[in-house]
Amino acid sequence: MAQRSFTVWFTGLSGAGKSTISHLVAEELERRGLIVELLDGDAVRRHLSSELGFSKEDRDTNVERIGWVASRLVRAGAVVVVAAISPYREARRVARELVEEHGDFVEVHVATSLEDCMSRDTKGLYARALAGDVANFTGVSDPYEEPESPEVRIDTAGATPEDSVALVLERLRSLELLPT
Repeated sequence: MAQRSFTVWFTGLSGAGKSTISHLVAEELERRGLIVELLDGDAVRRHLSSELGFSKEDRDTNVERIGWVASRLVRAGAVVVVAAISPYREARRVARELVEEHGDFVEVHVATSLEDCMSRDTKGLYARALAGDVANFTGVSDPYEEPESPEVRIDTAGATPEDSVALVLERLRSLELLPT
């Protein structure tokens, strides 16, 4: 079976586990012989969107850029794994449409609660946001619009990263996106 190109788009609050799970999924897909490109939100911000702020308009522009890059990579035959907060439904819909011009789009909502994300706070961002030092922080002073019907929904509280990866791989298998 020829490789089907697709994007696995991880969305969720800061600290939900998107980066951890997406890296492990990308590694597993590569082990299976797929050509994989990982687009992590922090790296994209640094290299492609450093001039953008965190207003709704700028966040939407950032998500659309990621969607466009993912669509080009999918068109070229790659599998793309994205890990980006992408807080607004409409921006995620636009990204989906861009990708679906060339392949499949699998949205994974890492639905970890705000309380669990705040307890992890490895970068100290929630503490700074609550103190008023970080404006427009998703989940604190800016909204996060949960996906209404993602292909996969994961709550990482009480689950290992490997458990989460297994859920994603099972869904990709059921969608017939993985090589046999």
